[in-house]
Parts: sequence; structure tokens; C-alpha cells
Amino acid sequence: MARTAPPSQKPFRRMRGFEPAFGLMKDPVRMAGETRGFAVARLLTHWAEVVGEDLAKCTRPVKVGYGRDGFGGTLTLLTTGPMAPMIEMQKEMIRTKVNAIYGYNAISRILLTQTAPIGFAEGQAEFHSAPKTAPTIDPAIKAEASETVAPIHDPGLRAALEALAENILNRRRTTEGEK
Repeated sequence: MARTAPPSQKPFRRMRGFEPAFGLMKDPVRMAGETRGFAVARLLTHWAEVVGEDLAKCTRPVKVGYGRDGFGGTLTLLTTGPMAPMIEMQKEMIRTKVNAIYGYNAISRILLTQTAPIGFAEGQAEFHSAPKTAPTIDPAIKAEASETVAPIHDPGLRAALEALAENILNRRRTTEGEK
């Protein structure tokens, strides 16, 4: 008859022999794998270099999955809803660039997953657009706008009307300059 341990005691689990040894070899094996074409880590860390800055701003690689036969992997990309149709049209170009990193036809299809501009986990899926720079306003336009709203006594209303006047005068000057 087999002995059973009392329910209050957990059975002793021996650590498997190669788990601790592989912990020492994990990084060198990963680096060697990347040099041989298994570039998943490089794909994730250098995404902007792979697909270009424009696509990197609106996409994030989430995972690379492989089928049972090992050929024809699937790259899953995260993107925002409004950008999904634009990315859909560029999937073949993205696949070509990713396969150039691998060195062979490792990715056979790309799946798109749509999400909000700010992801669910902290920092995982944030999409940043280029920072907007405020247009430079000519000092003459600024002076003309200040002179126009000078009779207004309320400071908040005067500031709002001055900003509106600057925008209108700046727009007029740029459209007249284009003609």
C-alpha cells in the first residue's frame, strides 16, 4: 500500500535539474538565437527602426505566434481604431519589413487588434503623436490684436478676444502670403 501524506502537509517538490542551470544560460541563448534569425526580442525593442517612425507611432507589436508546423507565424499588432484601416492597407509592406529582420519568410500574416489610444496596462499600449508646436506669431500681429481689444475691461474676456484676434490676423496674413 502507498503512503499518503496528511492533508495539512504539502508534498515536497524537488526542483528539476535543468531549471537552475538554464537560468544561467538564458541571456546567451537568447542573444545567439537573435543572431540566427529568431529576432522576436529585437522586433519588439527596435520596432521604430523596423517599420519606420510613422507606423511605430500608431502600432505596437504584441506577440508572434507560430502554427503547429512551425512555418508561417502570425504577428499581432495593436493599433487605435481610426488608424486600423490605414494599417490594414500597409500590412504587406509591414510583413516584408519584419521578414527582412528575420532573414526568411517567418511571418505569413499580420493580425490587427484595435484598442484605445491609452492602453489598459500602464504604458503598454500608449500611442504618442508628434508634439504640436505653437505657431510663431509676428510681434506686429500681437500688437495689433492687443490694440484691438484694449477697450475691454474684463481681463479674462480681453485675453480670450486677443487670442482670437491673433488667430484671425495670423490666418489672414498666411492666406494673403500664399496668393
